[in-house]
Amino acid sequence: MSKYIAAIDQGTTSTRCMIFNHQGEAVGVHQLEHEQFYSQPGWVEHDPREIWRNTETVIQEALRKTGAAAKDIAAVGITNQRETTLVWDKETGEPLYNAIVWQDTRTDKIIHQLAQDGGMGRFRDKVGLPLATYFSGPKIKWMLDNVKEVRQAADQGRALFGNIDTWLIWNLTGGIRGGKHITDVTNASRTMLMDLQTLAWDDEICEIMGIPKSMLPQICSSSEIYGHTLEKGPFKGVVRVSGILGDQQAATVGQTCFEPGEAKNTYGTGCFMLMNTGGEIVQSKHGLLTTLCYRFGNEEPVYALEGSIAITGALVQWLRDNLKMIDSAPEIENLAKTVKDNGGIYFVPAFSGLFAPYWRSDARGAIVGMTRYVNRGHIARAVLEATAFQTREVLDAMNADSGVELSALKVDGGMVQNDLLMQFQADVLGVPVIRPVVPETTVLGAAYAAGYAVGFWKNKDEMKQNWQVDKIWQPDPASRAKTELYVQWKKAVTRTFNWID
Repeated sequence: MSKYIAAIDQGTTSTRCMIFNHQGEAVGVHQLEHEQFYSQPGWVEHDPREIWRNTETVIQEALRKTGAAAKDIAAVGITNQRETTLVWDKETGEPLYNAIVWQDTRTDKIIHQLAQDGGMGRFRDKVGLPLATYFSGPKIKWMLDNVKEVRQAADQGRALFGNIDTWLIWNLTGGIRGGKHITDVTNASRTMLMDLQTLAWDDEICEIMGIPKSMLPQICSSSEIYGHTLEKGPFKGVVRVSGILGDQQAATVGQTCFEPGEAKNTYGTGCFMLMNTGGEIVQSKHGLLTTLCYRFGNEEPVYALEGSIAITGALVQWLRDNLKMIDSAPEIENLAKTVKDNGGIYFVPAFSGLFAPYWRSDARGAIVGMTRYVNRGHIARAVLEATAFQTREVLDAMNADSGVELSALKVDGGMVQNDLLMQFQADVLGVPVIRPVVPETTVLGAAYAAGYAVGFWKNKDEMKQNWQVDKIWQPDPASRAKTELYVQWKKAVTRTFNWID
């Protein structure tokens, strides 16, 4: 019997492969960063070829570190940065343009054109999403309108669209030699093209955006056997490919939030809070997204409310790479500890506009409250506090939409190793913050989806048994974070509005 499940986590800044045992423990991992391209203000791109090369390498290295071969792997799952959009030629296998990343704002004019008939909520009843630069559909339209190679290939029936999950699975299962052109319901729900009720591409919206349905992948569940890897592929053998989840949904599964009302928050490049709403499609009245949480095989689909924050961990990277204030991301905690508070400053990182709950593409980043008293430590602290304040805004909206007051927050992602941030988060929310033993639950969720499809985990209870608490931060009743400081934050956010005409 195969001993392990492999999972590929293709994120905004890096790609990694992790090998898990039945207890949900990582026994091997390898990770590589890829280049970010910023050719114009507001534009963010990735090279799909580099991402695929990195994927091949991380698979091979994770297997080597584990001492495992293809025969030891029961299945492989994929989790991916959502909304990041690419189009390639099915005959050559070559991308027709760089991948346009979810943070990219170049589709702003398209969004406003679409909103002229029906406003920003034009398609919300069908797709659960407001019109925003965030989602894939308008990015496909931009490519069709502006990249002649994409238009020609689409007209000739050669163009294939996919988010990164689709690109990786197509390559893993054969590429131009019969690769599977598929996606799952969670990724499809982020395109603005899928009907939440039918779980199918919507003919009317595709026509309005001018997107040929022949470009679109087949929509599958999040957990089923889609195909197999090739003998000559990176696994160097045949492995079942059987799980796909967009990264935030994968983290929700990895946190075993299988019951309605359970929620998690992932701290990565951006910050994403999801609450399981069960079989109910809850349309948000407070700036959240209605999305698929997961669908396992032929089971009924499970939905979620999501609050999406564009810039959190990316702000720490900006401090490192653009301002050179730190040499590595973990250093920010010690720098922030050199001061006792934020010195009166607030950093609103609206680099790509504001996502939930505002959805303001006209906003841009601002540091407010500056005086000569402020030093590097205060800026570092304000950077961390921005993540916690933005999470509070999303949680307030989620409580209002769901009618359920959250009693604790499960957290995961790279930033949860920062004790200063997690304590401040608990203070701002006024509820305990809980970190599991395996904090990188995104890739674990992809492993669960793949393993469930092949019987490696027989049921959800087996997955729940793997979840264990590592640390709990209790809110400090003496803290002013959830009162006075939060009021000042809300004031700072308004200063970013209407910057772009």
